[in-house]
Amino acid sequence: MTHTVLVTGVGRHIGARVAAVLAADPGIRVIGVDTVPPTSPERDGRDGGAQLRDSLEFVHVDLRSPDITRVIAACDIDTVVHMSLLSGPALSRSAMKEHNVIGTLQLLAACQRSDTVRRVVVRSSTVVYGSSPLDPAVFTESSEPAEPPTSGYGKDTVEVEGFVRGFARRRPDVAVTTLRFANLMGPGVDSPLTRFFTQPVLPTVLGFDPRLQFIHEDDAVEVLRRTATEDHPGTFNAAGDGVLLLSQCVRRAGRPTLPVPGPAFRLLGELARGLDQVDYSPEQVALMSHGRAVDSSRLVAELGWTFAYDTAAAYADFLRSRGLTSNLPLAVVDALAGLVR
Repeated sequence: MTHTVLVTGVGRHIGARVAAVLAADPGIRVIGVDTVPPTSPERDGRDGGAQLRDSLEFVHVDLRSPDITRVIAACDIDTVVHMSLLSGPALSRSAMKEHNVIGTLQLLAACQRSDTVRRVVVRSSTVVYGSSPLDPAVFTESSEPAEPPTSGYGKDTVEVEGFVRGFARRRPDVAVTTLRFANLMGPGVDSPLTRFFTQPVLPTVLGFDPRLQFIHEDDAVEVLRRTATEDHPGTFNAAGDGVLLLSQCVRRAGRPTLPVPGPAFRLLGELARGLDQVDYSPEQVALMSHGRAVDSSRLVAELGWTFAYDTAAAYADFLRSRGLTSNLPLAVVDALAGLVR
């Protein structure tokens, strides 16, 4: 039996990779939608854009328009993988919110009216937990954040998850999966955090050494593939095992740091955002102060599968791809990080 899967956000790297791995299955027909065609490279650096375009039926659709309803109806979609939430800077905050929130509402409304959709997978983020000094050491899916996000991408993600829960209640016949990913790392990932680590000097918040957690892009793609082809309803954290302190991250990257007071860090962020250099959104500033860690054991048990990369290995692969590895052994690097703390 052939399944027809709609993947949103195929114009970006991870969306294109998910579409490619699904399209490689002869039993799956993939419809990709975005405002730009897929051009992302493959995992190993080869340009797989042409190959992907040959196996993917691309439709130019802005999710904020009602066109998505016609696409789902015309193509008899049975699975929807929503990958198009924007975390980086857009033309404006209002444009970003319209894309994330209004776009998701339009997509879910189209799914609700569909007689063929039986599975919906939504890529969310651990940013829904916020970052606060009052947070638990590790978040589980049932943990309540001490200080939920009140602006930016974090607030958008909280609203999107609320809409998804409402859709799941209205359509109990549809298997709905929400995946809360930690920050992605890997050779092809371009995000506010990866751009931060590639700066020649890394500003840090004076007096803070937050715990950071990553998921490798290969593991993220595999999680999305499995949940797109099997029913795994519910909400799941997705992050590699373990954590790295920010001090460990910068030492392993061989980068000097510039500790500044919190207000100055936020000011630097505003300047960088204005110059289109690095995105220091409010949730990014909070993360660089207080960090965040989640427990992914529920997802591992549900899938009967384990991550190929832990947090440290995912970060190491990212560093290798950017040529940012330190010349010192990791034990020495971590010892130096302990001294600066």
